[in-house]
Amino acid sequence: MKIDRSGALALLHRYVKNEKMIFHCLASEAVMRGLALHLGRDEEAWGLAGLLHDLDVETTNAEPAVHGTQTEILLKDYDVDPAILDAIRMHNECSSGKERSTEFQFALAAGETITGLIFATTYVYPEKKLAVVKPKSVVKRMKEKMFAASVKRENIMECEKIGIPIEEFAALAIGSMLPVANDIGL
Repeated sequence: MKIDRSGALALLHRYVKNEKMIFHCLASEAVMRGLALHLGRDEEAWGLAGLLHDLDVETTNAEPAVHGTQTEILLKDYDVDPAILDAIRMHNECSSGKERSTEFQFALAAGETITGLIFATTYVYPEKKLAVVKPKSVVKRMKEKMFAASVKRENIMECEKIGIPIEEFAALAIGSMLPVANDIGL
């Protein structure tokens, strides 16, 4: 059976119970769709990669040595484009034992990671609403290593490997997340 967004969303809710992780996956889907539109790529495929990239996060307890590899097993009964599975597997280089090398891999690593920085930036605003967050604030927070310290800045900077400068990438990510702001608690 070919997986579509509704099937992917059902699987996400089946395997991921933490609401903040679900919000992260929905935000990642939005950013990946925005990147696909910007780069002229397959919006559905890129969106599914964003939505499903952390499908195994709870079954693996986010263990870096295996996180990302188990999603393929969870999706074994579905017809999923191998490029999607590859991007998901490679969003966590630790478990793959290889370095990212494709546009899709770089996009997912950067796209899913910037969502964490955007969420954290939003939470420091008094309104705690994405609508008031400026791209320059996200870029400024990138330079503050202690701010959202677990967010891997080097992953976000992989946006440059797909030809998008960080300022433009932050604007694209925020703009892509705005339509789903209510769905992700922002």
